[in-house]
Parts: sequence; C-alpha cells; structure tokens
Amino acid sequence: MAKTAIVSDSTSDLTLETIKRYNIRILPLRVIYTDGEYRDRVDITPEEIYSRFKEEIPTTSLPSPQDTVDLFNQLKQEGYTHAIVVTISSGISGTMNMIRNIADSYEGLSFEIIDSKSLTMGAGFAIIEGAKELEKTNDFEKAVNRIKTVLKGTKVYYVVQTLEYLKKGGRIGKVEGTIGELLSIKPIISINEEGVYYSYKKVRGRSRSIEELLEIIKEKAKETLVNIAIAHGDAFLEAQDLLKKVKELKNINETVFTQISPVLVVHTGPGLIGIVISEV
Repeated sequence: MAKTAIVSDSTSDLTLETIKRYNIRILPLRVIYTDGEYRDRVDITPEEIYSRFKEEIPTTSLPSPQDTVDLFNQLKQEGYTHAIVVTISSGISGTMNMIRNIADSYEGLSFEIIDSKSLTMGAGFAIIEGAKELEKTNDFEKAVNRIKTVLKGTKVYYVVQTLEYLKKGGRIGKVEGTIGELLSIKPIISINEEGVYYSYKKVRGRSRSIEELLEIIKEKAKETLVNIAIAHGDAFLEAQDLLKKVKELKNINETVFTQISPVLVVHTGPGLIGIVISEV
C-alpha cells in the first residue's frame, strides 16, 4: 500500500503543533554568520537574529543537499513510497530546484515537487489541507491536487519597516520605493504569478500600511469564507492588534498567528507584518 510523506522547507512557518499533528517533515534552510552556519529554526531563533542585527547582518543558504538526501533515506526506511514536497517560491530561493535535482536521481520514492510560488503560510495553508486529504483518503494524487488548488486560492501581503534588508539580500524583485522611503511611503508587498515580490499598493506611514492589510482582508472576506494567517517579524504587539481586529470580521473560518522563520527575518529585517488569505 502507498504511504505518502509531506515535506516542506522551514520558511512555510508552520507551527510546531501543526508539524507534529500531521507528521510534516521540514528541511531547514541555513543562516550564515562569519562565526558559523545555523539551521533555520533548529540552531537559531528569530530573536537571536534580531539581537545581532547591529553587529552583523547574516546571509542565508538553501537546505544542505546532505540533509535532503538524509531525509529521503529516512522516509524510505520508514516505509514511505511517495513524497510531496512543497517549497518556497523558486522566484525567491533556489530551494525547489536543489530538491528537484536530488529527487530526479533518487531511487525508491515517487516524488511530486511543488513550487508554492509563495512563502510562509502562503505555502503552509496548502500543506495543511494536503495533509488533511492524505489523512482522509491516503490518496497521493488527491493530496497533490488539493495542495495545488489551495495554492491558487491563497495570497500573501506584507509590510516592512524598511526596504533595506530586501535590497541587501537581493530579494527586492519588482518592489519599488527607494525614493518613496524618504517620504515614508510604505509599499504593500505581494507575490506575483512568477513567485516574485512586487508592490501591490503604496500608502504613507506605518499605521496606514497596517490598516491597509486589514482592508485587504475585509474586501476578500466580503462574500468568501477565508482562512487568515497573521505573521510577524519582531512586531508582536502590532500583529496581535491586527489579529484581534481580524477575528471580529465575518467570513473568517480560521486564524493562525505565526512568527516568520529566521531565514525570512534576514531578508525582511525587524518590523514585518504579513497576512495570508486562503479561500476555503
């Protein structure tokens, strides 16, 4: 009988409770300082990165190929026959291509490698729904189709305190705003169909940018039942306030509150607030 594992990378920002509940396997990306290399969410926390920003802004790297092979070997030893791997957008990271290259030559498991064209709970909601489908039907193809369907109905939007970190990390994509930063113009950043960041809308000021995130949710939830994730990077109180307001809206099926992974912290800096809207 087929036995299917669901694998993601550490940027999906799934809660530890969810990972344990559905036995989701996580491949950690890497955070690299001059004094060493750390596995995302395993050897380093977001708080540790924030505390070191003034002394050093680290770089990041893909999951190690050896970690990937080791995980595949472990799955095979545990009797898995299939693996569904959902990764951070290939427009932002080379993670998906690295995993695909290893999977293409790996024997003993049947793979479906899915480029989420997203990140954080933009991938996470789809992974959860795929896991639920597997639990219900144990059908590899149905789980794959469920994940792809949810990804199509899911959007990510976020704001940052400054674009400095996205620029330094080479992740600025199609986001505009260098001159606008001098005028306190804050872009609402989203991800396009190619999986690359772009400016969805521009507003003036921090408070207004967070209010705009709430307006985006209100508009989407007018006539559609949605799941909402609020993600933050060193902006706990602002994100909690936003979550409270979201819970008062109609057509909200489920809310998730999460902190972005250390790897994402490196590229966005402190002060990120993001929303993920997923149609139910």
